[in-house]
Amino acid sequence: MGGQRFDHPVHPFERVPELAELFASVPDETVVIDTTNYYPHLSGLIEAVENGQVESVRNAELLGRPVVKAWNAALAETQRTKGVPAGTPGRISIPVAANSQEARRVAMQLVDDTGFDPFDAGVLADSWRQQPMGPAYCTELPRDEMGPALAAADRAKDVRVRDSMMERFAALGDAPTLKDVVEMNRAAHC
Repeated sequence: MGGQRFDHPVHPFERVPELAELFASVPDETVVIDTTNYYPHLSGLIEAVENGQVESVRNAELLGRPVVKAWNAALAETQRTKGVPAGTPGRISIPVAANSQEARRVAMQLVDDTGFDPFDAGVLADSWRQQPMGPAYCTELPRDEMGPALAAADRAKDVRVRDSMMERFAALGDAPTLKDVVEMNRAAHC
C-alpha cells in the first residue's frame, strides 16, 4: 500500500435504533449483517454496552431481528483492496458470528464471495471477540491465525486498547497507511 492514505470510516453504531422500523417490514428469513463497531468517542457512551452487553446482541435486540456479525473486523481499505480468490495462500480471514446456522452459512458464503476466508466465530454472544481492539480486529490474519486471535481476546484489555486508539492513531502521524494501521493493531497485542 506504500504511502496510500488510510481514511478511517465512521460506523454508525449509535444509529442502529433508527433502522428497527425498516427491518420490521422485511421477511423473517432475511439475513441481517451487523458490520458496526462501538467506539464511545464517536457515538457517546452507551450504558448497556459499557455494562457488558455484547454490541451485536444489543443491535439484534434493538432491531428485533437476529443478526450476523461480519466484516466489522476488517478495515474498509482491506475490504476494497485485498480480496483474492479462494485458495490463494495467505488469504485474509474474516470472523462471522451468528446464532442461526443458516444465517451464518449465508454470511460466510458472502465473505468468501468478496475474496476473504470466512471464519466461524461461533454465536453472537461471542462476537465481542472480534470487536475493537481485540487481537482479531483489523489485523489481516489468515484463517490459521484467526482462531488463536479470537481465543486470545480479553474484554478488559481490549477495551483499554480501544480507548487508547486515538492516541495510537495520533502517533502514526498525519497520513497513516493501511500497513501502518494494521501494524499498530497487531502491536497492541504483543
